[in-house]
Formats: sequence, structure tokens, C-alpha cells
Amino acid sequence: MTTFFDIDSANAALEEVGPLLATLADQRAELIRLRDRTIAAHASASGGGADLEPDEAQRIRLRMQGIVDQMAAAVARIDALGITLRDIERGLIDFPALASGRQVWLCWELGEERVGFWHELDTGHYPMLSEPAALARLIAEG
Repeated sequence: MTTFFDIDSANAALEEVGPLLATLADQRAELIRLRDRTIAAHASASGGGADLEPDEAQRIRLRMQGIVDQMAAAVARIDALGITLRDIERGLIDFPALASGRQVWLCWELGEERVGFWHELDTGHYPMLSEPAALARLIAEG
């Protein structure tokens, strides 16, 4: 069963979800750095340069697996809260909400102070109404 958020509950959830998203973005960047380091070392070895030492390659593989496991746990927590993760790099999430009886998404992205956008289920995002109280009334009617 879908849990629907209003503006206040979505903003309250940011206290837990915001740090998870920041960590996920950092972990994604670290995975990319480790992947690129491994690729560069293999490319260098193909050209006659030095490849990673076996111990170093194993250390990197274990570090990458640990990061993936941590990321999976964070994504599972976000999902358990009823929030949809859209983009790890941007920290973009959607909260299911009801507006005038129809389901919409309330949107938030890392760096934003509060939930400030919404969109229909199948469209891009829209800015919130200029007065948060007006959107809160629209959502409350849901």
C-alpha cells in the first residue's frame, strides 16, 4: 500500500533522507574513482606499463563491494520510507502525494532547503505554487 506524504511529512522526512542521499552521492563518486583507477591501470598494463599489484586489486575490489553493500542498504531504507529515489548523483527523490484526488509526486533534490517542486506521475517537475500554504491546501484536499 502506498504511503502518501503531505508537504510537512515530506519535509520532516528530509532529516533522515537528506544525509542518506548525500552519502549515496559521495559513495557513487568513490565507486567511479575506484573503477577509473582500475581501468587506467589495466590500460597502462596493456601498453606495457605497470598493472595493479594483486593485493592492491583485491583491496579495491573489496572496497568497491563494501561501498555497493552500503549503498544498497541506504536505497532499501529510502524505499522502506515510501520515497522513490530518482537520481543518486543529484540526490533527487519523489514523495507520493495526493492533490485534488489524484496522485502526484512531490520532488526534492540535494541542496534544496525544502520540498519545492511537484509533478504528475508521467511528466517533468513543476515549481511549487509561490505560496507554500496554497500547495499545502491543494495536497490536503487529496
